[in-house]
Amino acid sequence: MPKPSDRTAPRFLLLILGVMMGATAVIMIKASTEHPFLVSSYRLLVAALVLSPFFLRDLRNFEGHYGWREFSWSLLPAVALAVHFMSWVIGARMTQVANASLIANLTPVAMPFFVWIFFSEKINRQEVVGTAFTLAGLAVLTGSNLRVDKADFTGDVICFGSMLAFAMYLALGRRNGGRLSLWLYMVPLYFTAGVICLLCALFFINPIKPYSLENILFMVGLGLIPTVFGHTILNFSLKHFRGQVVSVTNLAQPLFAGLMGFIFFNEKPRPVYYLAAGMIFAGILIVVNASRLHAIRSRAEA
Repeated sequence: MPKPSDRTAPRFLLLILGVMMGATAVIMIKASTEHPFLVSSYRLLVAALVLSPFFLRDLRNFEGHYGWREFSWSLLPAVALAVHFMSWVIGARMTQVANASLIANLTPVAMPFFVWIFFSEKINRQEVVGTAFTLAGLAVLTGSNLRVDKADFTGDVICFGSMLAFAMYLALGRRNGGRLSLWLYMVPLYFTAGVICLLCALFFINPIKPYSLENILFMVGLGLIPTVFGHTILNFSLKHFRGQVVSVTNLAQPLFAGLMGFIFFNEKPRPVYYLAAGMIFAGILIVVNASRLHAIRSRAEA
């Protein structure tokens, strides 16, 4: 049986894979022409449907009674995820792209407050340094296009709220992930969040309508790649890494999105992209190393 520390590298590589999968969302959202609330709903419901066999398997093997109490652990994070998905699209359409990108990726700033509230977990000095490096890289990546404008203020506020919802969703995953198996937690979460998005969509559009094959494929792709793989891997990683490690590593999404933008849309990155990439990955490595040292000290004191 390998020691827990021996699994850090493969688990971190899995986390990187999850971040890469999450970065594909912007490509499919950009290409889709469907109503954003319906896109949010169907991607979540597709993910719940695909993962339902794992839920049923774990439900059969669950020791004890799985009832309303266990299901309720997925409810608040489901609300947070639904709010994040819907508000992000609304806010991003009301402000500059650079503003939306920068605000949405301030999660590592908010994450320590949520993990402290829900998990009593405090970040250490090295994690602060690594987070600062990564956020500086993000600022370099988006700062040259950043605009402060009264017309964008409402959109900026909505994006900020979306970021807080995402940080809350991750922090709740850190708290709730140890209570149940991954599938007993995630499948009800995806299903509930999908239903919430669908109910909200009813105020704007009738979901019973013809859908183009292209949009159907994009929504299925969103359900499979950035949701089944991206979000599920993030929640799996929260079982094995400190919250700050996951939130900071997730900041690599704009880098992977930029790379895919070049591959699929021939959007060539600006030279500053490479400087930002170096700063972001340096910050991630600092935070991961800080988490590893914290785990070693904790085992030594135990």
